[in-house]
Amino acid sequence: MQFKSGLLAILVLMMAACSSPPAPEAPKAIDMDALKVEIQGMEDAYAAAEKAKDGAAVAVYYSDDAASYNRNMEPLQGKEAIQNRITERLAKDTIQNTNVYKVVDLYADGNMAVEIGSWNEINAAGETANKGYYMSYFQKRDGKYVCVRDMNVTAMPEKAAAN
Repeated sequence: MQFKSGLLAILVLMMAACSSPPAPEAPKAIDMDALKVEIQGMEDAYAAAEKAKDGAAVAVYYSDDAASYNRNMEPLQGKEAIQNRITERLAKDTIQNTNVYKVVDLYADGNMAVEIGSWNEINAAGETANKGYYMSYFQKRDGKYVCVRDMNVTAMPEKAAAN
């Protein structure tokens, strides 16, 4: 009797081992409207931190392993390098211009999102001092999106070289 019970247990285990694994869960649909609000909130916080000249608060936007590609300079590697450059730039900035960032297009899949946005630098008179576009690649880490890569360009024409 004990032999039959043991044999039956082995057969049950073998049959269970041969069965197909459960199908993976389908990824949850991304609420693009909510994601756009979340990313725009990050851009607004970035602009507010710049206005407050708080490089550390600006750097919250980035992951520790982020890379930032800016005009007229080599890429910055890592959050610390990005924060240092932002802090240096903000300390040198004596003009009280305000930057406005706006989500233009947003693409998302799984735990990643790509934003294409516009930026406007507004001077004290309310005029556009500079403007352009940027692209930010985000990954969702620990339940929130962080920027892993970004790049920006100006849309203003280059000033004529002095003779």
